[in-house]
Amino acid sequence: MAKYTCLNPIAACGLEKFPDTYEKTDNVADADVILVRSAAMHDMDLPDNLLAVARAGAGVNNIPLDKCAEKGIVVFNTPGANANGVKELVIAGMLLACRDIKGGIDWVIENKDDAGIAKAAEKAKKAFAGTEIKGKTLGVIGLGAIGVQIANAAVALGMNVLGYDPYLSLKSAWNVSNHVQHVYTAEDIYQNCDFITIHVPLMDSTKGMISREAIASMKENTVVLNFSRDTLVDEVAMVEALEAGKIRKYVVDFPNPTTAGAKNCIVIPHLGASTAESEDNCAMMAVDEIIDYVENGNITHSVNYPDCTMGVCSAAGRISITHRNVKNTISQYTAVCGDAGINISDMTNKSRGEYAYSLMDLDSPVTPEVVEKLSAIEGVLKVRVIK
Repeated sequence: MAKYTCLNPIAACGLEKFPDTYEKTDNVADADVILVRSAAMHDMDLPDNLLAVARAGAGVNNIPLDKCAEKGIVVFNTPGANANGVKELVIAGMLLACRDIKGGIDWVIENKDDAGIAKAAEKAKKAFAGTEIKGKTLGVIGLGAIGVQIANAAVALGMNVLGYDPYLSLKSAWNVSNHVQHVYTAEDIYQNCDFITIHVPLMDSTKGMISREAIASMKENTVVLNFSRDTLVDEVAMVEALEAGKIRKYVVDFPNPTTAGAKNCIVIPHLGASTAESEDNCAMMAVDEIIDYVENGNITHSVNYPDCTMGVCSAAGRISITHRNVKNTISQYTAVCGDAGINISDMTNKSRGEYAYSLMDLDSPVTPEVVEKLSAIEGVLKVRVIK
């Protein structure tokens, strides 16, 4: 019986996918698996029995990835599950920035008691008219699941689209429209686009990447959209650029004291992936990833270990090993199994930075003695008997 706990509310349609062999617990110390959305985990004590953490969403800055990796805990996220919800709000953000829709609606509310409101509106509307997005140039920084959808939607709306992603995946390359022009530096985006939207994960290398210098290099009246993380942008410099008229609008999905109420800031209360459909999709994907890992040892969409899969086990036994990425480790695994008279019928090993993951299918069940010997090998973090 595997036990799971939820640090945030997780959509029922996802939790219902757990079979009867899984039990929900409110005690983190008893959990084999944690499902989380936004709850902060950096100061949590992670129990030794914890196998995995699944983030129902894409961002994982609330999870201590290295701490989990050192304990052999695989961290999953759900890339693409909320992409459409974010895409739609980014498109809405562009329209809100171009046409003062909110200002117009507020005017109507303020003049609701005027019997001649229809006639008055004809005179007042020019203050809210704005411009169109068709024919304008959109720069998309980060062509992952969300960025690709935004780029393709913008093409369909008649925009010229530039895309920048030095780590473009093969899947994204296949999915992005051939009308999207790929550029090789972020500076190409800053200098040539009327709209700029950023869709990259928050890391040390991306924090503050929309810097004061980047903002200064942008075209006059550029609209900047940030639906990834507020700290990707130097928001103090952004507010100064808005006040100076350098930047037309800054649309951001992360309220904080710097931008809330600032001139020409459109601040949204973190609604990007908060649609019912996105929450359902994230929950279902997270549970699918957990079940496949617990029952088969397969890793899909991990952020601290390599993806690694061998399908459903049809052999007599299967073990998984999370370990450091050091030389001669695999030969030690095969030697332990060979000395115990256990034949390895199939095996795969994948690495990611400092960490690696191995799956081994065996012609006979593994014994506790073999598990103990494997666990004692230097660099091994966790050995798990799957079958």
